[in-house]
Amino acid sequence: MKKKIVVLGGGYAGVLTAKNLAKKFKRGGDVDICLIDKNPFHTMLTELHEVAACRVEEDSIKVSLEKIFAQRNVDVILDTIESIDYDNKKLIGKTATYDYDYLVLSSGSKPTFFGIEGAEANTHKLWSYEDAVKLRNHMVGIFAKAALEPDEQKRRKLLTFFVVGAGFTGVEMVGELAEWLPHITVEYELDPAEVSIVNVDMLDRVVPTLPEKLSAKVHRRLEKMGVQVMLKRGVVGIGPDYIDVKAGDEIKRFDATTIIWSAGVEGADIAFTSGKALGQAAGRGRVQTDEFLRAAGREDVFIGGDNIFYIPEGSKMPVPQMVENCEASSHTISVNIAAAITGHKMESYRPKFHGVMVCVGGRYGVAHVGTDNMKFALPSFLAMFTKHFINIVYFIQLLGWNRVYSYVCHEFAKVKNNRSFVGGHFSNRTPNFWMVPLRVFLGGIWLYEGIKKVQEGWLTDPKLEAFFGGANKFYDSILGPAAGWKGQGTEESMHSIFSFVYAEENEGGGNAAAAVFSASTAVVNAVTTTAGAAADAVTAASGAVGAKVGDILINWNIFGFIKVILVSATDVAFKVQVSFVDWMTNTVVLASPGSQMFFQIMIVALEIIIGLSLIGGLFTFLSAGMSLVLQLMFVTTTGLYMASWWMFFAGIAMLFGSGSVLGLDYYVLPWLKKRWKNVKFVQKWYIYND
Repeated sequence: MKKKIVVLGGGYAGVLTAKNLAKKFKRGGDVDICLIDKNPFHTMLTELHEVAACRVEEDSIKVSLEKIFAQRNVDVILDTIESIDYDNKKLIGKTATYDYDYLVLSSGSKPTFFGIEGAEANTHKLWSYEDAVKLRNHMVGIFAKAALEPDEQKRRKLLTFFVVGAGFTGVEMVGELAEWLPHITVEYELDPAEVSIVNVDMLDRVVPTLPEKLSAKVHRRLEKMGVQVMLKRGVVGIGPDYIDVKAGDEIKRFDATTIIWSAGVEGADIAFTSGKALGQAAGRGRVQTDEFLRAAGREDVFIGGDNIFYIPEGSKMPVPQMVENCEASSHTISVNIAAAITGHKMESYRPKFHGVMVCVGGRYGVAHVGTDNMKFALPSFLAMFTKHFINIVYFIQLLGWNRVYSYVCHEFAKVKNNRSFVGGHFSNRTPNFWMVPLRVFLGGIWLYEGIKKVQEGWLTDPKLEAFFGGANKFYDSILGPAAGWKGQGTEESMHSIFSFVYAEENEGGGNAAAAVFSASTAVVNAVTTTAGAAADAVTAASGAVGAKVGDILINWNIFGFIKVILVSATDVAFKVQVSFVDWMTNTVVLASPGSQMFFQIMIVALEIIIGLSLIGGLFTFLSAGMSLVLQLMFVTTTGLYMASWWMFFAGIAMLFGSGSVLGLDYYVLPWLKKRWKNVKFVQKWYIYND
């Protein structure tokens, strides 16, 4: 009989646990896995403030559960679980009842209000996707309303914002709001001086999880951004348009239309009731577990993420309610459930936490990271870089390339008002249609090169050996035999030998120049004969009259198998010689006349296809990529000359859709993407982007 594993909750711990279990039981077999959540999407709770303060679009913080588990042994069920019968192993939801053999309780947490009068009814929360969208819409509406309010006192009241809580969530929210302020006030033609942003908390310093020095840096940054930080002050009451703050024995009322609550969390309702039902309730809705993350005294119920109350060996504090704990616990739970089913030994939970960081807006952050024994602070740029890197690592686990691409677009390419730690340097601010002429011109050059090769007989006679050999002798003529140059050569080099070799008078005067010119003419004729004739011509010219063929600008030997060469004649030639490429050229490409013809035909076909594709704007990204591949082939065989360097950089410019407008991609790609993303292996490996 099949074992039924139910994961309750689609948060960080729930999603990763279900994915890990799906890997362990990827063939299905005797195990059914299902994940139950009230929402059809996973929410990035750590990024809510970015949506709330209008830095990124709302779809950046939610990920479809169906996409995450596409083609995996996980069923996604949408329901709200109201109670759990642990004795009979049943979950009772609003729409159905679900049996289980093993249950993973990872229902997450919710805001807690500490019994403060009016706090729940009169504040905006920041603990769900809906909260972030609602708060953003509210604040945009407030600024729009203030822009129409003629009375200054009423306008100032509208533009007073309180954020209650100076922990991670509160500081990140207030920092994001302060960063947004200069832009939205310009948009609605408001005076920034009329806006008040206040962060209030009973704490004696902001983000006390950080060392005091870093807390002080965050505090200074907030004040620099115009935030009034009220510490050692407790909130005792909140109304529809006011907040009561107590300092010592004095209570002061402040007018405020917008109050954001971020003063703490507690376990979700089902976690509260579960803790009581299991007899293992601990600390605001968390559940006491054993070392294997099972609810104490139960072998069929595992606790994950924020719901865990467990003090690891050697630690004095329970594991923190943070994402790293969710990730670590998901691994242990999946291993131990698999062990319980297969009869193997379970592993103890030994989490290693690598520090914390906080962002104050999109451009500034602090971080305290490292190991348990040694942690250190990172400067702001590295702290922000680390934050984005960690998010990308998480997204690789979650939805592969699809989500990484989306994240990079939201955080960098589509970021608003340069609100990124790299500013707006990576943002798409130039309309793509300005790249169309470059795309068509690059395509035209490739098409011309392909047609020219056809006319020169590339489809009928082997020519690669002569081309490679001629280019080789060209570099030898400049570097000299002592350099040990064993280059190969290509078409570009061969054409350039004749155009760019020059004579510099030493003792032979004008006769030296004439001799080298004659040698160049001999080399031109040698293109259709042999590389040996070309070599003899160049050697004779340079040796007979002492002419200088060119200058060596760079001649580097790297690790013994890569050589970088830059020489100057009448133009500059660049080559990167790679031992493996040389071996491939000698043993495969030039192995026989038949192999030469195969590669010649392939090159001609690619050049024509790339040219037509770029001109028509069809598969622009792939064509630009193939253009770069051909350029790299040339630079590692015969080298490139300055006259054609632009083609390499034009290929880079065409990547990722640049210049694809006014082309066939406009019609073809949406049609293909719609069908491509429905292919089973594509869904499973997330090799698509929305």
